Amino acid sequence: MAVVQLFTIGHSAHALEKFINLLELHGIQTLVDVRSVPASRFHSQFSKRNLSHSLARQEIQYVFLGQELGGRPSDPACYAGGVLPEKGTKPWPRPDYAQIVKRDWFIRGIERLLHYAADRPTTILCSEEDPARCHRHFLIAEYLRQNHPNIEVLHIRGNGTLLNAGEIGRDGVTDRQLALL
Repeated sequence: MAVVQLFTIGHSAHALEKFINLLELHGIQTLVDVRSVPASRFHSQFSKRNLSHSLARQEIQYVFLGQELGGRPSDPACYAGGVLPEKGTKPWPRPDYAQIVKRDWFIRGIERLLHYAADRPTTILCSEEDPARCHRHFLIAEYLRQNHPNIEVLHIRGNGTLLNAGEIGRDGVTDRQLALL
């Protein structure tokens, strides 16, 4: 069984040029946006429209799957008490990932994501630079690690290095950090 690599990246506060350089460094040809709300109040270069246009100029395909794979699902059953948080709630409560992975819309999103990853070097995008603090690791990467052993998930860090998703523990601490303790 051939291993397919899937990358993840967080846009953080990067300048657009630096962000695109990170994508190019790892040969990314498709970016799958998994933000529930594909906008940034402080970094407009990462709004859905601006980002998709910028990536097109670099011949990088933009795909939005935030409805299926986002960290803020609109399904109330995915939250404590079966109640959808009100708009503007801060901090936004973490949904129940065990419930999300049972939903047909999530499975369809994963299938689409894997289709892209099998075809071309692909990354998923969220806003948080640190994958140990983001749903792209704890929801998507962990689901793939448990259910698709032929998928290797690699997190692109802000300095260009790669972190294998298998190195991040349940508490968000990496094997390298444990070795330093």
